[in-house]
Amino acid sequence: MIRGLITAAGLLALWEAATWLFGLPFYILPPPSSVALALWMRADLLAEHALITATEIVVGLLVGVALGVGTALLVVRSALARRWLLPVVIASQAIPVFALAPLLVLWFGYGLASKIVMAALVIYFPVATSFFDGLRTTPTGWMELARTMGASEGAILRQMRVPAALPALAQGLRIAAAVAPIGAVIGEWVGSGAGLGFLMLHANGRMQIDLLFAALVVLAAMAIALYYGLDALLRRLVPWQPETLGRSR
Repeated sequence: MIRGLITAAGLLALWEAATWLFGLPFYILPPPSSVALALWMRADLLAEHALITATEIVVGLLVGVALGVGTALLVVRSALARRWLLPVVIASQAIPVFALAPLLVLWFGYGLASKIVMAALVIYFPVATSFFDGLRTTPTGWMELARTMGASEGAILRQMRVPAALPALAQGLRIAAAVAPIGAVIGEWVGSGAGLGFLMLHANGRMQIDLLFAALVVLAAMAIALYYGLDALLRRLVPWQPETLGRSR
């Protein structure tokens, strides 16, 4: 953490020096000191739009995780779903999410709904595939032993396969937390009246580049907080993750 902060401070110092030494126009690249001033002076505006984007990210994360977990359980339990649904899920990733954004805005409107759906779509695939991989790689010997002892398939799923797959699901959730802001901001760029993505476009159109960078800093801070907050929660809830076990030694 300390090394990261020192590296970030060094990069900011280089950025500040470069803007003054090369006389870069303010509308091309403002110095970090101007971005910090914009963060301070426009804190209310940034907080207002950040709250909207945070709502889209959190709700989209919940919806995407629920759909991804449900799909993985359905596919692993049903051979019919595995044959018919899994190829469709994989093929759907060939469509760029950005291309769907205008359609989602058309179908769900300019409000929160279209951004939540966009975030959920971005989150859905890594969660579904990670959990499915974890479920299907349960050691065969464990399941054969459980069947020998008379356990039903439902009991094996609940008491053996799902706990064994939780570390894989945790990895999928970490990826989802990292990409969730992308879906929300793409939706705001395509059509919205609020949110950090909207504020970036608005600031860019008015040549308020310092405000644009300030919105970007807030978005990055939100993404980092979401990732590390979720990571800490997962380490507590799933302590048998290999990485967690390694750290506890």
